[in-house]
Amino acid sequence: MKTAVKEGARRLAEPLVRGLSSLGVTPDQVTFVGLGLSLAAAVAAGLGRFGLATILLLLGSVCDMLDGGLARLSGRGSRFGAFLDSTIDRYAELGLFIGYAVYFADRGTPLDVAVVCTAAAGSILVSYARARAEGLGIDCNVGLMERPERLVLLIAATALGPVALIWALRLLAVLTHVTALQRIRHVHGRLRSEPRG
Repeated sequence: MKTAVKEGARRLAEPLVRGLSSLGVTPDQVTFVGLGLSLAAAVAAGLGRFGLATILLLLGSVCDMLDGGLARLSGRGSRFGAFLDSTIDRYAELGLFIGYAVYFADRGTPLDVAVVCTAAAGSILVSYARARAEGLGIDCNVGLMERPERLVLLIAATALGPVALIWALRLLAVLTHVTALQRIRHVHGRLRSEPRG
């Protein structure tokens, strides 16, 4: 199901990817524009401008979808480019959580801020678990709350306002850690199944 959705999104984005490639736009440029949009969304969220934050998040997510396609089409993909894209994604995601934390520190409760921090920690642990698994040569695209699912949930909740947002963050505070545990279990199972020398 997830694979079919991703393939459909790639097909929809293909004309835009081709247009950017013909203009000489590089994947790294798209990556950094996406980061700028995400950080601007974080600032808007911190100020309580949730409508603006939603628009900026949507534009940033489009950039996030385009840079990989552009790298494949232009032949400019590289191991460093993939590393840079993944690292920038972490900056963008953490920046957004900081924006939420600033908002709830001013207009919420200490518990709300703790929820944001817990969700942020879980999100980073999900990504870290995948990176460490891949360092061991194990594919680890498993779990309930991968980055696309987290982003869709946060965009929808941001659009609906602070009440929906704090409930979405509470959900993420649980499900991201469940996802990290799913990945730990997946890696454990794969390593146990390997023949011993």
